[in-house]
Amino acid sequence: MKLEHAFPCGSPALDFAATLRARRTVRFEMLVSPDRLDAWYVGSGILDAVTPSRESDVERAIEVREAIYELVSARVAGEEYDRAALAVVNGAARKPPATPQLTPSGRWTDATPEEALSTVARHAVELLSGPDVPLMKECGNPECTRVYIDRSRGMRRHWCGMESCGNKLKAQAYRARKKQVQASAAR
Repeated sequence: MKLEHAFPCGSPALDFAATLRARRTVRFEMLVSPDRLDAWYVGSGILDAVTPSRESDVERAIEVREAIYELVSARVAGEEYDRAALAVVNGAARKPPATPQLTPSGRWTDATPEEALSTVARHAVELLSGPDVPLMKECGNPECTRVYIDRSRGMRRHWCGMESCGNKLKAQAYRARKKQVQASAAR
């Protein structure tokens, strides 16, 4: 698996929670270093620049990420929130967030790692208390544990993203159908 950040979930909070991939199987950590954390913040579009993170920032980000994932999973399952996870996310959201600035060339947002993490936590608070809650779904790929916002017509989307899970599962289904047709023809 490549070490590239992906943003298919429709929310920075959900994409952040998805930085630990395949939670039920091989668990693939995307936030392996301060540089990777900084790359996620900028790649997600919530910031234009971030003061370089340290290992302690990565540890804190992973703690907040896991709390966000726990709260999202509970919300999707219709279960009560874990109080410890609530405390972690709310604690991060209470910190000052990244503040966009207007420049002659447009908007520019730079932040410290703490401000960046606060911004992600605030996205989680807004998501989990807002109108998109009924649109949250877990990816239909059994190996994937991403939760995404389904804004498709009729809410018929099955995968977090076509490029990752959708194409893979469609190709598997096609091969299975082709194999079945060949087996039937051989009889």
